[in-house]
Amino acid sequence: MIMRIAIISTAAAAVPPVGYGGTERVMHYLTEGLVRAGHEVTLFATGDSRTAADLRWLYRESVWPIEAMAELNHVAWSCAEIAADAFDVVHANQAAALALSRFVRAPLVYTLHHDRVDELSRFYGCHPDVQYVAISERQRELEDPLPHIDVVHHGIDPAEFPFVAEPGDYVAFISRFAPTKAPHLAIDAAQRAGVAIRLAGLPHAGEGEAYHEREVVPRLGLPGVAWVGECDVAAKNEHVGRARAMLFPICWEEPFGLVMVESMLYGTPVIAFQRGAAPEVVDEGITGFLVRDVDEMAAAIPRAAALDRRRCRARACERFAATRMVRDYVRVYEAAIDRRRAASRVAIHIEPASGGGARAPRRRHGALVQTSTAPSAERHLARERTACGHPHTTDEA
Repeated sequence: MIMRIAIISTAAAAVPPVGYGGTERVMHYLTEGLVRAGHEVTLFATGDSRTAADLRWLYRESVWPIEAMAELNHVAWSCAEIAADAFDVVHANQAAALALSRFVRAPLVYTLHHDRVDELSRFYGCHPDVQYVAISERQRELEDPLPHIDVVHHGIDPAEFPFVAEPGDYVAFISRFAPTKAPHLAIDAAQRAGVAIRLAGLPHAGEGEAYHEREVVPRLGLPGVAWVGECDVAAKNEHVGRARAMLFPICWEEPFGLVMVESMLYGTPVIAFQRGAAPEVVDEGITGFLVRDVDEMAAAIPRAAALDRRRCRARACERFAATRMVRDYVRVYEAAIDRRRAASRVAIHIEPASGGGARAPRRRHGALVQTSTAPSAERHLARERTACGHPHTTDEA
């Protein structure tokens, strides 16, 4: 069926982003894919976004670094616009949308883009009617049980990542410079393997400045180590595409790791620490290798360089193309709509008159008033209170 879909991206980066912005890049592929599939899509993003969908924006340009109040303002404005319109489903990517979904008639689909955060997990439990989407099985496994949650792996457009048959003589690292991404361990692995390494990325404000100065800067002076800064699309094609392997020494429960898929599409194998979603993304011996520490990463570099780069790309296309992701989300949207419809079937109730007998359905402003068989607003609130662990009372007979 053809759907009217509202997608709420972030205020932090355009869709698609110019530089850093994995969430916004995924929303770009999803939005354009849905439009090509014939759906009516409205994208709530920043005014510097580029899309074939109907674009609506509150902020003319991206608000970076991320500002919590700007994100809240963006989501609240988007929900107000959605509430005044008629959509079949809403797809949000910020937790604030859950609280504001009370004012939106359409069912809400919400994608988790983060690792486990206890405060957010408790908050999600307060919204049991939302259709949640995890981006990996590992992310779902670490999250508190939710009544409605599916897994949809990210997908991207293979055409944007040209195959490179003949790599250079170096390994690559690309990500933000933060303790969780551990570029210093990538340098250590390359040094132990005796190969050159080129690093792309920047430390983000409030996250990695002290770590960068302590762990990364001293290593940048080592022989064979080069820092190329942050990459745009063209620079990424060169940086990752021509690498013998891409090193991914994550030190956290990475929810997905989009850069692994991008690397594979160039034909560049990935060597990743066996954490987070990496075991779901890397096909051992085909698209790369999973390792436990720096020594194993160093030992895997020559093995990864010997893998068939065409086979690596083919497997990535098979598993992580944007067309597959679009199909998966369409199924999630349709399930959310069907569930909402099943819960909102209406029936005309014949209420007994106070003097006995029955009375006709009430009319308000000339319109017939029908009563829903779904839970009333009061019962819905009671269910939310119960989900959040708060006692409640009602005065219903």
